[in-house]
Amino acid sequence: MANRKLIRPSLKDIKETPNRPPEPQQPAIATSIQNQGNLAFARRKHIPAEQTNAESFYYLKQMQTKTPMVITLQDGEQIRGVIEWYDRHCLKINRYKEPNLMILKHNIKYMYKQEDEPRGLRRRGRSSKERDNETNNKS
Repeated sequence: MANRKLIRPSLKDIKETPNRPPEPQQPAIATSIQNQGNLAFARRKHIPAEQTNAESFYYLKQMQTKTPMVITLQDGEQIRGVIEWYDRHCLKINRYKEPNLMILKHNIKYMYKQEDEPRGLRRRGRSSKERDNETNNKS
């Protein structure tokens, strides 16, 4: 049914044959059923796109502006650095005065911009484990 073309006579053809008998009209019931079917089709919700590209857009924006990010892993460790590149499964993070890391996305709990972090919690380039170890060593 989707491949059928509707062939309509041109207006010129209709004007040339004025004595043509009128075409039989469909019964009102059939027309109302067709209209209901069209309305039901029009009311159907479209399936949302599987890929919104929001994640890609976010990563690209942070990469272009070289925004310092804080990445919290599933075990609570925080990694600070700039996203160098990404793919479907991992991120490469450039860190200040520390080795660069490749982090698998499934290990990331959440991430945010370092500038959004409260001032008291900002410490450049140190993970939460390092801070905990330093605190324990002082005691």
